[in-house]
Amino acid sequence: MVKFIESELVLLEKEINEMWVLVYSQLDRAGEAVLTLDKELAQQVLVRERRVNAFELKIDSDVEDVIALYNPVAIDLRFVLAMLKINSNLERLGDFAEGIARFVLRCKEPALDPDLLKRLRLEEMIKEVCSMLELTKRALNEESVELATNVFAKDNLLDEINTNATDILADYIKHNPESVYTCLELVSVLRKLERSGDHITNIAEEIVFFIDAKVLKHSGKSKGSREEEL
Repeated sequence: MVKFIESELVLLEKEINEMWVLVYSQLDRAGEAVLTLDKELAQQVLVRERRVNAFELKIDSDVEDVIALYNPVAIDLRFVLAMLKINSNLERLGDFAEGIARFVLRCKEPALDPDLLKRLRLEEMIKEVCSMLELTKRALNEESVELATNVFAKDNLLDEINTNATDILADYIKHNPESVYTCLELVSVLRKLERSGDHITNIAEEIVFFIDAKVLKHSGKSKGSREEEL
């Protein structure tokens, strides 16, 4: 029985890693698409979103099978529960990537003002989201609490950029009233990136839970769950 459950857990982790790579690619592509308003790239993100959803359903089903067939306990149970929650958070990240891609497809501007993008620090925000996601993947693969907890501090940068964006966009609209619709849409893009940071923080918490059986959600070390927004 032990050998059987070990092989199932290895397969489950392999699937999670494949889902991780796909979602990282989605966020990276969506980020590049919004910076360049590349509609073809944005369309690719929309098409690949179906793969993200299929992955989530497959992993959910596999988790249910492991629990039903092997009745895992102790660290095996913590691992399975962590994978279930990580899977859910990864799917939400895929949704955010899709939402950003849809902004690109809706946008009627030939290009976004490079000075505005610089002031908004949008590229920096996108890179930070991808960096956080990559860091959490390393934390899981290396079973490193230190790497996982490093994610919490990085999320503060996303909050800072998102908070400052409102005043920057309001000032830009004042001088460029014809861009009001695009600026309002950009508020949503920035919000999706900030929420991505929250979900990656949730993933880091699950990794710590698996490794050290610690539940950080209500300890004050992270923002915890908030109402979902798209």
